[in-house]
Amino acid sequence: MSDDLMDGLADMTPGCVWLVGAGPGDPGLLTLHAANAIRQADVIVYDALVNAASLKLARPGAVLEYAGKRGGKPSARQRDISLRLVELAREGHRVLRLKGGDPFVFGRGGEEALTLVKHNVPFRIVPGISAGIGGLAYAGIPVTHRDINHSVTFLTGHDSNGIVPDRIDWTSVARGSPVLVMYMAMKHIATITGRLMEAGRSPDEPLAIVCNATTEQQQIVESTLRNAEQDLLVAGLSPPAIVVVGEIVRLRQSLDWFGDLLNVSGDRDRKQA
Repeated sequence: MSDDLMDGLADMTPGCVWLVGAGPGDPGLLTLHAANAIRQADVIVYDALVNAASLKLARPGAVLEYAGKRGGKPSARQRDISLRLVELAREGHRVLRLKGGDPFVFGRGGEEALTLVKHNVPFRIVPGISAGIGGLAYAGIPVTHRDINHSVTFLTGHDSNGIVPDRIDWTSVARGSPVLVMYMAMKHIATITGRLMEAGRSPDEPLAIVCNATTEQQQIVESTLRNAEQDLLVAGLSPPAIVVVGEIVRLRQSLDWFGDLLNVSGDRDRKQA
């Protein structure tokens, strides 16, 4: 990367924490601010969804600390991660908290930032490309199209206890938004699709599940609300994944540029139900 591109970008200071979004997977989707932070940091505390290739930008001697959180698997406690950032900053390190996607979009970046505020630790937020937008773009699914939808709703498929969120008014969501983009929804796909159909969504409405978005391991299942659970079971996909519901999914038949690119290059075959 040309050093000219880094001229004028902010310097990390000792005792400060940067909360940075690394994007949905493809290291080419890092922002300049993110790349700049990776190159400067003394300690990088990174998530499971951060592409290992992005970490190669770290300077010699930088310490890499894994703090991945994956549903259903042994993970670091969020409170421990937040307090670790405080500890590292108080030791005088330039600390980078590197998170997949955007730290403030279902990334618990807000929780970590509030902990830093509580302990008087200076910080900076660097947004990243969220998987709900960038990941779908790599699947050939635009989240908006003026002939199809004028609104989109982003929501999570499980709460802090790992269950379908009770605070979501599924009836209002189903009736009010033509396109739904759901993070962490695979585990409860049967419950979620059931609630949407109960609220009036058509069982034949298109649905797509995008796994490992923006990477060469990207896999996509196209289905419907009615068949999503069974098609997902047959496909055998596993998280991380984005689920999108709406007529917008049909545009993938024409716009699957990344799938075509991978097929031409021979990297893999797309997996579709």
